[in-house]
Amino acid sequence: MLSLTGGLLGLIIGAVLGLTGAGGGIFAVPALVFGLGMDIRSAAPVALLAVGAAAALGAVQGLRRGIVRYKAAMVLAAAGTVTAPLGVQLAHWLSPRWLNMVFVAIMLIIAYRMFLSSRSPQADSDLGDEQAKACKVSKDTGRFLWNLRTATTLGSIGVVSGLATGMLGVGGGFIIVPALAHFSELRMHSIVATSLMVIALLSAVTVFIAWSHGLLLTAPTWAFVLTALVGMAGGRAVAVRGSLKMLRRVFSIPRVGVGGLMLMRNVG
Repeated sequence: MLSLTGGLLGLIIGAVLGLTGAGGGIFAVPALVFGLGMDIRSAAPVALLAVGAAAALGAVQGLRRGIVRYKAAMVLAAAGTVTAPLGVQLAHWLSPRWLNMVFVAIMLIIAYRMFLSSRSPQADSDLGDEQAKACKVSKDTGRFLWNLRTATTLGSIGVVSGLATGMLGVGGGFIIVPALAHFSELRMHSIVATSLMVIALLSAVTVFIAWSHGLLLTAPTWAFVLTALVGMAGGRAVAVRGSLKMLRRVFSIPRVGVGGLMLMRNVG
């Protein structure tokens, strides 16, 4: 029965990650906590394994379509690998209660920002707003115009996302996607695809660290990981034709509810 539950949850998480490029990890940990009865510290690396594997599949699809900015993804991931081990260590230093509180706070902030962005006139536009961006993109190739400012900005985003990945097991897409949308001229579908590649790389590093600390997978958690791949494939297929505004609004609402449940569990 638990394997069936794990499989269903993995399917849903993979689909959310495929649709948004930034929502799978933030749902994965609560899914494992409530669905499989895991504590947040044990759930984080399992969630990362599922999210990372699903993100790798999405990144491969993006590479085949030529929309992944792989050089930028490598810079983001390289910076993130520096802070991911620190995040893992922080997760062990903090009590489960405080770790849970941090997770809930981040979930609610993401929900609020996602809902606000869904109301923006540019939410469905690939071009974004017209304000000056730190990371310029060639109008001819769609690739970054590399300079010190671009590299520094991307590296800073990677540092923060790596810390969050290691500490909370949330992939880091919730940081990467809005940050790239704010600081770069990339089109949104390229941002999502690039985010998936970074998530896959950062997750691999963090899961390896967790494995070296004795991470064990049960049948339900394996089911969760494997079905997340199926969900990712379906989610990416739908995302190509979906409304970004509607997706952001739809997924902001459940985050509030899940955050409330996590908070109640922590208080109780």
